[in-house]
Amino acid sequence: MTGLGKTFGGLRALSDVTITINQGEIVGVIGPNGAGKTTLFSNLVGLHRPTAGKIIFDGKNIIDLKPHLIAAAGMVKTFQNVALFLEETVLDNVLIGGLMRHNIPHARTLAMTCLERVGMAAISGKIAKDLSFPERARVEVARALCTEPKLLLLDEAMAALNHAEMDAFMALVRTLRTEGLTIVIIEHHMRAIMALCDRIIALNFGKVIAEGTPSEVARHPEVIAAYLGKAYAEEATS
Repeated sequence: MTGLGKTFGGLRALSDVTITINQGEIVGVIGPNGAGKTTLFSNLVGLHRPTAGKIIFDGKNIIDLKPHLIAAAGMVKTFQNVALFLEETVLDNVLIGGLMRHNIPHARTLAMTCLERVGMAAISGKIAKDLSFPERARVEVARALCTEPKLLLLDEAMAALNHAEMDAFMALVRTLRTEGLTIVIIEHHMRAIMALCDRIIALNFGKVIAEGTPSEVARHPEVIAAYLGKAYAEEATS
């Protein structure tokens, strides 16, 4: 993306954001609440239309495409507030993603494959309302995978997970990368994002204030001042 901007009335949510995501990377996006992280994701997948800039995906500017066409092109996001069809089974929730490209029988087969990828195949018949939060998060990822994406955007997918659940989810993300996915992840759990990502981009007030390896970003003065705090920075670099 180049020069991406988004305003809501008089509020400038994103300002001149220029980021390149390389194929096969795991990239983290961090920043304080209100920094523009989720707005960035929403602009990328067409839920909001940017007011400036370009979004180049697979060599094409997709800035004017509707969300379903962006998903069909291969870029999808999960949602921070997981929104499953609570009265439907896990399998039915996931196969919905496959209907974008396939008929119902093929989508069902693909959905089972995606549930296996996230370790949820054993409860494919369970009703969604009976799932725990970690299970719902994995179903959300499986549904995104069922669209057969090239680029997966994960928005706070590890929120409310304990350490063991977080470690399991991180292992899943690493596995997805080995299977060919490019992944961009918004996350507040710094232990996870520092261990998981090849590169981190820090936002504040809608602007990129730092970009680099986890250790580089953890030492960046603006990131320390705006988000991490001196105590975290000293611990991370000690």
